[in-house]
Amino acid sequence: MIKTIEALDDRIKSCTDCFEEKINGSDGKRHIVLCGGTGCLSNNSKEIKEKFEKVLKDKNLEYKATVNQVGCFGFCSQGPFVKIFPEDTLYRLVSIDDVEEIVESDIMNDKIVERLLYVEPSTSEKVKKQDDINFYKKQKRIALHGCGVINPEDITEALGVGAFEGLKRALSMDRQAVIDEVLASGIRGRGGAGFPSGRKWQFAYNDESDEKYVVCNGDEGDPGAFMDRSILEGNPLAVIEGMMIAGYAIGASHGYFYVRAEYPIAVNRLKIAIKQAEDTGLLGDNILGTGFSFRCHLRLGAGAFVCGEETALLNSIEGKRGMPRPRPPFPAVKGLWGKPTIINNVETLACIPFILREGAEKFASVGTENSKGTKVFALGGKVNNVGLVEVPMGTTLRELIYDIGGGIPGNKKFKAIQTGGPSGGCLTEEYLDEPIDFDNLVQKGSMMGSGGAIVMDEDNCMVDVAKFYMEFICEESCGKCSPCRIGTKRMLEILTRITEGQGTMEDLDTLEELSKTVKNNSLCALGQTSANPVNSTLAHFRDEYIAHIVDKKCPSHVCKSLMEYYIDPDKCIGCGLCAKGCPVDCIKRTDYIAEGHKLASLKINASECVKCGSCISVCRVNAISKI
Repeated sequence: MIKTIEALDDRIKSCTDCFEEKINGSDGKRHIVLCGGTGCLSNNSKEIKEKFEKVLKDKNLEYKATVNQVGCFGFCSQGPFVKIFPEDTLYRLVSIDDVEEIVESDIMNDKIVERLLYVEPSTSEKVKKQDDINFYKKQKRIALHGCGVINPEDITEALGVGAFEGLKRALSMDRQAVIDEVLASGIRGRGGAGFPSGRKWQFAYNDESDEKYVVCNGDEGDPGAFMDRSILEGNPLAVIEGMMIAGYAIGASHGYFYVRAEYPIAVNRLKIAIKQAEDTGLLGDNILGTGFSFRCHLRLGAGAFVCGEETALLNSIEGKRGMPRPRPPFPAVKGLWGKPTIINNVETLACIPFILREGAEKFASVGTENSKGTKVFALGGKVNNVGLVEVPMGTTLRELIYDIGGGIPGNKKFKAIQTGGPSGGCLTEEYLDEPIDFDNLVQKGSMMGSGGAIVMDEDNCMVDVAKFYMEFICEESCGKCSPCRIGTKRMLEILTRITEGQGTMEDLDTLEELSKTVKNNSLCALGQTSANPVNSTLAHFRDEYIAHIVDKKCPSHVCKSLMEYYIDPDKCIGCGLCAKGCPVDCIKRTDYIAEGHKLASLKINASECVKCGSCISVCRVNAISKI
């Protein structure tokens, strides 16, 4: 048990020395670490770890190397990862069958397994060290501190990279001074709205209520988003520490984690971290002998997107249906069980220990004038380097997509990037050199949101994209207010008609009118921002809407009702593979005359075709296309 600040200092020093010995190899051992994020675990990372342990044991090499599982490396498209210290060698796309070769070649004979090194597409060079890979070069880890470095289930490793040093400093300051430090850092909430975190804390601090609460919003529901999940999986103690600092600052003694139940690994590691912090004396009553007491509680969400809205989240914690409350009063004044409550998302709380540990000035030195620090993005879609990215505010979209993301697969043409999830907008090529920050993205018709970034190429239909996000919004609307419940449904019906070739030009005016109505009259941000994908695609890709309506064609050949499959008789060799694979038997053999010769070919009956695409996938001569 750590009972005093002095004892914590001693423990931190001991853990830091031990951790540094592992990293620099001064303990005389090699240290093998494997990515333990959800993506890599789904690709057998756990089994790979077990194979390493077995091989080392069978070869009597346990004295020479250790094996450990850490958090997400971020470069998800290249996982599972294996990293070996102290030489800092990074292997990617590792399989169970590669383990023996790595042990025999690298651990036993100091020879790198070059075929498992990452190859930079632009130079075709093999890269040994993680920091030399372009994907990582422009990143700066603050919220992701410790992720991919420490074992998230071992508090000693977290202490070895600075855990609880921020809390230690906070406990030496008065509460207002802590809030002033957060205000000076300029940090804004990373959950979407970008409200200054320090101001929110100040409102709660100023209230003289005898009971206050801190809530961590881990209800990450944006399609393709996994920022909060990865932080909780990779370094849960950082988020716990951030919550404790917030609790001390406003005078709260209880904190609630609200995490969606679909994140079982994150939930389990959070439980382990809370238990270890309690057993160590860093969480509970009279922490470090300062008189400050704080306890963490965990509540699981049932997957409702609307519970990401802070008042709906509070209702859910209280056991009520997850529906937004009218504001004011705001949660900082009247929140959980009617008491002052500050709600910050996972990423925001993960940044707080850095601010207290390193100082507000260091945090504020990163980013732009009105958007300080870094931002974590889940970069996905039509981009080569899919993964988790943390970049300084002010990084351009071009740097994000091309320098870090590695560009578009197959040298396809970039079309748009959707930022901010379902509530965001689509930004086109003209905005590629725009800096990423809260205010700039809003001015350009999108938003930061929680950090989803979906890249689209020339093969994406923007009308279909708008329809996809509107389907999601309709599904997730709680139904409490009519503008959102009815308005989004009407917009979806119009978008569906357009993608089926039944739209009219008047529908475009109706969409714009409905967008304004829903935005101005919905109760919460889910409805207020629901039309952003529609508005942004109408603004930048109106010609695609017109093509669907007037020409009855989908330029990107995505909308099934507006396309046909065609077999080019000049390319078809009559092999019949497409006919064999057709699930509805709509491809028939036919004959045609070319240069006086009767040739065999195949033809698709358009009225029977279900447009499944199986014929295109099996054709070996590329004779089948969409028209």
